[in-house]
Amino acid sequence: MEAVLFDFHGTLAQVEEAHEWVRHAAAACGVTLERIRATALADRLVTAGRAGGPLPARVPPRLAEIWADRDLYPYAHRGAYTGLAETVDAGIEGFAEALYERLLVPEGWVLYPAVADTLGALRKAGVKVAVVSNIGFDIRPIFAAWGLDALVDAYALSYEVGRCKPDPGIFLRACGMLGVDPERTLMVGDTPADAGAVNAGCAVLVLPCADPGRDNGIGAVLDLALRD
Repeated sequence: MEAVLFDFHGTLAQVEEAHEWVRHAAAACGVTLERIRATALADRLVTAGRAGGPLPARVPPRLAEIWADRDLYPYAHRGAYTGLAETVDAGIEGFAEALYERLLVPEGWVLYPAVADTLGALRKAGVKVAVVSNIGFDIRPIFAAWGLDALVDAYALSYEVGRCKPDPGIFLRACGMLGVDPERTLMVGDTPADAGAVNAGCAVLVLPCADPGRDNGIGAVLDLALRD
């Protein structure tokens, strides 16, 4: 393999635990939440629809258009998720925006344990790396804060590329950014959308879903990408 493409959420990192997400957002609004209230509120917000969480149980008709475009435009991504959060009455002024802002900082994410070592080993072996993500905001500052930016050669982000996985176009764009042949490229992800890379000619490794901070088996990438 000449290159490895990585999904971001669910593959390299996971959003922080939901009750911590809620507590930090409330604190940014000047409100201290007890763990029990934060957990109950988190359950309602995750059901309503959290970025990085499961799909919402229901998307209100007024949000249907921006929800459909959430990974193509930053305004739609923010509007969709703040709009969903606003369907939960928390009684905290500015809470929906604070919840969204937590998504934009490295503290709102948890790296999977073997990510740094895996990216470092690929760099040492001369294997190029790109991050391919369906997302509506720039994740480069997060990688820089983690000290991993020097280990990533390119970012193919849906809102910049104008294509969303599983569209083969986004994988082909990533390969073009790296200057590699898709047939010599491995896509690593955790969803069927990531497996869409096979239609671009890439090999695919789909990892199991793992909780924040738990090993998700990403080290297996090295066995596939570096084998003779």
